[in-house]
This record gives sequence, structure tokens and C-alpha cells, in this order.
Amino acid sequence: MKRIAFMAAALLIVGIAHADGPQDNDPNNVRPVPAPGIPIPEKTYSELKKAVVDFRNEVADLRKSLATKPALLQFMPDVEIFANSAYYALRYNEFYSEKEFDIARKHMQQGRERAKLLREGKTPWNTDTGLIVRGYQSKIDGSVQPYGLIVPKSYNPNSPYQHRLDIWFHGRGEKLTELNFIEGRQKDVGQFAPPHAFVLHPYGRYCNANHFAGEIDTFEAMDHVRKHYAIDVNRISVRGFSMGGAACWNFAVHYPGLWAAAAPGAGFSETPEFLRVFQKETIKPNEWEKKLLHWYDCTDWAANLYNLPTVAYSGENDSQKQAADIMAQAMLRERLDLVHVIGPKTGHSYHPDAKVEINRRIDSIVAKGRDPLPLKLHLTTYMLRYNKVHWLTIDSLEEHWERADVYAEIFEGKSPRTIVVRTKNVNAFTLSIPPGHCPFDNRPKGITVVVDAQVLTGAAVRSDRSWKSHYRKIDGNWTLVINPISDAKLRKQHGLQGPIDDAFMSTFVMVMPTGEPMNPKVGKWVTSEMERAFDHWRKQFRSELRPITDVQVDDKWIANANLILWGDPQSNKVLAKIADKLPIRWDAKEGVFIDKKAYAAGSHVPVLIYPNPLNPKKYVVLNSSFTFRDYDYLNNARQIPRLPDWAVLDIDQPRTTQRPAGIVDAGFFDEQWRLPAGKK
Repeated sequence: MKRIAFMAAALLIVGIAHADGPQDNDPNNVRPVPAPGIPIPEKTYSELKKAVVDFRNEVADLRKSLATKPALLQFMPDVEIFANSAYYALRYNEFYSEKEFDIARKHMQQGRERAKLLREGKTPWNTDTGLIVRGYQSKIDGSVQPYGLIVPKSYNPNSPYQHRLDIWFHGRGEKLTELNFIEGRQKDVGQFAPPHAFVLHPYGRYCNANHFAGEIDTFEAMDHVRKHYAIDVNRISVRGFSMGGAACWNFAVHYPGLWAAAAPGAGFSETPEFLRVFQKETIKPNEWEKKLLHWYDCTDWAANLYNLPTVAYSGENDSQKQAADIMAQAMLRERLDLVHVIGPKTGHSYHPDAKVEINRRIDSIVAKGRDPLPLKLHLTTYMLRYNKVHWLTIDSLEEHWERADVYAEIFEGKSPRTIVVRTKNVNAFTLSIPPGHCPFDNRPKGITVVVDAQVLTGAAVRSDRSWKSHYRKIDGNWTLVINPISDAKLRKQHGLQGPIDDAFMSTFVMVMPTGEPMNPKVGKWVTSEMERAFDHWRKQFRSELRPITDVQVDDKWIANANLILWGDPQSNKVLAKIADKLPIRWDAKEGVFIDKKAYAAGSHVPVLIYPNPLNPKKYVVLNSSFTFRDYDYLNNARQIPRLPDWAVLDIDQPRTTQRPAGIVDAGFFDEQWRLPAGKK
């Protein structure tokens, strides 16, 4: 491991405070996150309430008036973020100091100014430089989400020059409401602001280490930036500190082909050892929990840094130095040597000399830019959500949650023209080189592709110098095929691989039952858990969900959204329609059936994720929201998937800060979305 320390005296730069620690290890004594705000004087409350209502009405009227003007309508989120900032703080008791009352007033005034300009057809903030706050409408739940942006002074909107973009992930902040985030992003440049570079500060949907919906928030914000500004896709880097360092590790190992460089600082990179060191907590996961740890344990994906230049940072005296240390060990096992810059005698902050060294290295890497066509690739994955690096895509695994690897190399000077691929735990993949980048000429003769020592022929190079070939293992032999996956067969694939939490990373809608439940106790549990789902999605992922009822589910919803179905086959009409097409049987009188076992109907509820039988390109989820709960809010390393593809809950066992009820059985569906052997 390349370790770089500095002998100069440590002038500390204060990082964002973290509130977690061993004091938060009692699941029976869990403080709320976010915490309740301060009391609001009655006069102030009345004044702010009137102002918020008036402004939201103004925003609604403006949106309506722009309905036929899409060129202007696209800028509505830039106005709405200010309305949400004040509204959420007031509506949900999230003012944490008296000065925030004035901030709310200020934000509404800023919003009104933007609204006035937009009504006049003007959007000056789209070309302004400096500290800018903007918003986009999320595809996940239709909410408007904010982000911060540093637009360099050298930016010229009329110039075709494409700029560097750094993405900065913020640290833990339990009081980082929309109000405080937007205010901070208008005042604070942050730790790093390279000259002539854009810096994107995602909100990440609050305080979740950019996990789940927070992960998608980064891509939605980045796409919005790229839509409105000239960004060089080969000079985008990811950076962050503390909780943001954890986010940076996540984006580095899961999306290594997208970035020019990664610079994580402190934070955590996996769950078990970090909790043991930082939280003084030892976890004892069962078998399916061990598999779920693979999702965000970046140490398991360390081999992917083969294709991504990475510079880590830690303070010498920071307990969160553990994150880079354990990543360095994992990388050494992959024969990779991590550059780890150490701030001497430094705690949880950046040493000033370290910042200079980090900038020197990252600036050099980003100036060279991401290689659009590396000749050698290595991709490790445990799930098909993360299945791509550059020109290589894994389309199908032999078994999810077991390590899968693909090594691919282009031999451009060889005759015949050759690509060599080695695989493990993979049974379908695609090689795809974009237009203009194929290193082989476009003679009619195909490219030789050697897969696991089996010699095959690839497709011919096309006239635009693009090339694509799909390969699938059939009866143990690799074969060139037209499509990587047969649409006729239900199979786990990218974006349709589970577990339950995956349904909340793309468009979804909560579907409430309109009928009477088959059992009053089951109905009571479902209602309580459903209400909790709405409440906690708002708290942790910062959106007021708009549910529909089962009778409102039409072809449009079925085609475009994951359906989160609440109730049972008697109370929810959509569930009744598909109940006999699900692999777990739920009968109103006989019970829940799985593994030839019957669980009493009056006290057991199945939760699961499964391709929607009405549209297998989308999910249905039964009686579950995101699966981490109150206790996990206290430390971001705990905010990981807590349930697999399916579970049977005993609702006679009480709900806790860690579980929705007792879990009497749980597991994963196989690659064909069937119960595995012994579970039929």
C-alpha cells in the first residue's frame, strides 16, 4: 500500500460532525432521526404558515400556467426546492435554531424571485456562475429534490468547451434538512473547488450515505447537470469525506467505468468491521444476512478498482482510518496497491498538506481523463444491479450473492483479431464498443472471441466502427446469440434481480387496499406498517409519497411502476388478481405456504419482491417498504438491506426498532425467480 504522510504541523480543518457512536448501541433506546425541532412561537408559526401556503399556491399556479411551455416547465424544480425547504421544516417540526426562521423567509423570497423571472420566460440562474442551488424531479417517486453546484467563473454557456465535473458527497448531518442543505450550498464552497471545474453536491436524500434512493439521487442530479451544462464525461470524478467518504467508496467499486478518479476520505467501506471498531458493536449475521452484506461491503468489490485510479485519505488519529486500511487489505488480495494519504497527528479532518497532495494527484489523473476504451477490464459483482464496466456487461449470473468475475482483454495488434474473456459464475455477457472506438477495422471477417478457452466468432465491425456481441452459456458451452437473455423465460437480470430494497430505486407507487382484510389482526398490522412506510420514507428519503388505491391501478401504472401492494388477497384487488401466480401461496383460511410448511393465516404475513405477473419488466412488492429501520438510522453503516427476496413474518411477535415482526423464514429466489430446491 502506498502510504503518504506529512511531517508538517497539523493545522486541522474541521469536518462535519458525526453523532453516532457506542452510545447508540441499544435497540431498546433509540433516539429519533431526524430529531424533533425546537418549539416555534405561535406568532412565528402563523406567519410562516401563511407565507408557505401562499407561496405553494403561487408555485402550483405557475406550474399550471407553464403546462404548455415545456421549455420553461423544465425549470420549475428550481423554484419548487425553495417552497419545499420552508414547507418541510414547518410541516414536520424540523427547525433546529431560531435563525432558521429567517432562513425559511429568505428561501421563500428567493423562490418568489425565481418564480417571477420564470413567469417572464427568464432563467438567469441557468447561466450564472458561483454557488448555485437547483432541483430536479425524481423518477423514483415524483418528488422534487435539491442539489448544490459550483459553476466556475470561467464558464461560458455559449462556448462548446466541456468542463471537468467533481461530485462531492457530504458528511453525516442529522439536521441536514432541505432548509440547511440549500442554505449551506449557497454559502460554503466546500473542501475542494478546483479552478475551471464544476462541483456537484448531491443532497443524497438526506443522511443515508447515498444508499438506495440516495444512490439514485446522485445520478439524477448528475444527469440534470449534464443536460444544462457542457460536461466532459471523461473528466468526472467522485470525492467525499466521512459519510461522504463511504459514499465515494460505494460509487467507486460499483460504477468503476464511469469515473476518471475516486478520492474517498475517512468514512466506512464495509459494515461488520467498521461497527466493531467505531461503534464497539459485534454483529452476528445469519446466512441470508451474510449474503446481503455483499451489497454495500465495498471490500468484496475491491477488484473493480483495477479500472479506476483511486486516492484515499485518512487522519492518522481518526478511528475512521479503518475504512481505507481494510480496503487496502482487500485490494492487496487482488494484487492492487492503494495510494493512501495520511494526515499526521490528525483526527477526523483534512490535514492542509494532505489536501495539496490529494489535489496534485487527482488533478493529474483527471487532466488525462478516463480512458474511453481500456484494453483490459476486470469486473467483479455479486448482483446484477452492478453489472457493467466500460465495454463489458454481465447479463446473467449462475448464482446471485456468490462472487462473479469477468476478465476481458482486447489484443488489437494480433492476427486474427482477438478478444480473450475469462469468466466465473457468469452464464451470459455482452461486449459492446461504442461508435468510433473499435480498434479493429470493418472488414467483413468477424473478430475471434476466446471465452474460457473456447474459440468463438464475434460479429463483424460495423461501418461506424462500433461492435457488439452477446454470449450465452448453453448446455455448458459458450455460444454467440442474438439476445443475451431469452425474453420468453423469467430470469433475474439487471434491474430485476431483487432483493426487496431494489424496488425503491426506480419508479414505484404505494397501492392501498380498499377491501376488508381476511383477518382483523393481519389487517391491523398491515395498516400500521403501511402508515409507517409513508412516514419513514418522508423522514429518511425526503418525499411525501402519493399513494393510489387498488382500484386505481390501470395499464399505465402497471407498465411504468413497481407496485408496492399493501393488504392480503382479500383486501387488495391487485394482489387477488396475481396471488395464484406468485411462488408463495397465501390463503385466507389455510395460511401461508412455503417449503411444504403452513404458517397460520391469522398470525403470519408474507413479504416479498417478484416480477409483476401483469408486467414482468417491473416488480411487485408485498407489504414492505425499505427494510432498514429506526436502530439503523443511528449509524450509516447499518443502513443496508435487512430482508432478502422473501420472508414470512410472525406478527404475534412484536415490531421492534430492527424488525417489522418476528421472521420465521426468509431467503432468496433462484435465478429463474423460483423457490430454490427444498423450498418448493
